[in-house]
Amino acid sequence: MNILLFHKKRLTLSFWLILSVFVVNAQKQYNQDLVESGEFINPIFSGDYPDPSILVDGDDFYMVHSSFDYYPGLTIWHSKDLINWNPIANPLTKNVGSVWAPDLVKYDDKFYIYLPVNSTNYVIVADDISGPWSDPIDLKIGRIDPGHVADDDGNRYLYFNDGGYVPLSKDGLSVIGDFKPSYDGWEIPRDWTIECFCLEGPKFFKRGDYYYITVAEGGTAGPATGHMVISARSKSPLGPWENSPYNPIIRAESQQDKWWSVGHATIIEAKPNDWWMVFHGYEKDHYNMGRQTLLAPVEWTDDGWFKLPNDFDLEKPLNKPNLPEFKSDYRLSDNFEGNSLHPKWKFFKNYDANRFQVKNNSLTIKAKGNSIPESSPLLIIPAHHSYSAQVEIELKDGAVGGLVMFYNEKGSSGVLADKNNIIANLRGWQFVTEKNVINRRVFLKIENNNHIVDMYYSLDGKTWQKIESSLEVSGYHHNVLSGFLSLRIGLVAIGEGEVTFKNFKYKAIKK
Repeated sequence: MNILLFHKKRLTLSFWLILSVFVVNAQKQYNQDLVESGEFINPIFSGDYPDPSILVDGDDFYMVHSSFDYYPGLTIWHSKDLINWNPIANPLTKNVGSVWAPDLVKYDDKFYIYLPVNSTNYVIVADDISGPWSDPIDLKIGRIDPGHVADDDGNRYLYFNDGGYVPLSKDGLSVIGDFKPSYDGWEIPRDWTIECFCLEGPKFFKRGDYYYITVAEGGTAGPATGHMVISARSKSPLGPWENSPYNPIIRAESQQDKWWSVGHATIIEAKPNDWWMVFHGYEKDHYNMGRQTLLAPVEWTDDGWFKLPNDFDLEKPLNKPNLPEFKSDYRLSDNFEGNSLHPKWKFFKNYDANRFQVKNNSLTIKAKGNSIPESSPLLIIPAHHSYSAQVEIELKDGAVGGLVMFYNEKGSSGVLADKNNIIANLRGWQFVTEKNVINRRVFLKIENNNHIVDMYYSLDGKTWQKIESSLEVSGYHHNVLSGFLSLRIGLVAIGEGEVTFKNFKYKAIKK
């Protein structure tokens, strides 16, 4: 009896341990425990990873996302299992503006990224996915959301957000003809709650005799039920197109859904007869994290249409792809080893390789500007609903350094320091909050507890003093501030002189 009781207690304890591991890891960006058990839970990229474009190259998968005004841009991620990813390159270093919805393709053993910026589209090209990549080449055509497709004769085309296309040169580096309309989209019922019709994000693949176009409709932000995935097919990449009877492939049904505004999908064959859909969505109650990258299995009907399985539930654990195990070493904490900046870091708008130096486990940034936005903060994407971030800073000359929460010029706040004082910045209102408490060196920390941000300083990195002011940051998102961006963690160097940062530590706060 005692032995049976012992085993019963041990099984009960094991059950709760397994359950606690499941709950804790549900928020993690790279969910190793669920992957090892044969399941994963969305998102596969937690945080601001919108407009995913994925490339299958043999046994390898590569992905890029919209990089907007963050430079160096267009981070290329690599995986072999579709769940765990490592960044391998930042191919865009020349600032050409805000980069939306790129398309990553491989054609004739070369890699291309087509990217819309302002009123034109560019392309960059490389012989190797890791680079070096070319400077941006202006295609001299407007519209957004380019989508590349080629026919069996090697004719190449570039589609855009309104369903039309232009012919490309054989090398894919120039436009050689006029814009022509092709696909009109799928008519959305008038009584559905959407932001706009907004056909965008065309992506292509061929299966059998058919070319398939996958687009988004309904508006990227706005109401939770707006964005959706639409599919059509044709025996020519130029149409005419027949809409899928399963449209919309996926759509948020109500504000009670966990994932809102789901859309901008790419369909891939991960291995023979194993099909998946990569797309994005906002998370309910965490809109300020931006659009996160999601993954769903795809199945085929007997009459040649793809759809989601009948029992599919985006909110529940899913069977992972049957692919080789792949480990990710990606971490948000950074002790600034080596002599180069990790690709996870991005400067806002103004990237200057001569402005910073990584050396002796330190990152030194030259100060500039008179405010947080003017300083071109160095940003990183948080991966959890609640987290802490801390960093040690040393100040030289007249510099002001800090640790901030940053959306864009319209929204930023944080805890700063000059040579003697701790400074609070609340949405641009900046003031000394602790006078004469440091001597050019201090540890700063922010704790974001489900949108409530407390801020701290320390003289030794162990004993922390909370400053008077705290923040509420749930409204730092597109539907309030526009821009399609997200709330990020930032390091700032303001004024004159320079700021040295050491031991950046990021930690999830378990809820």
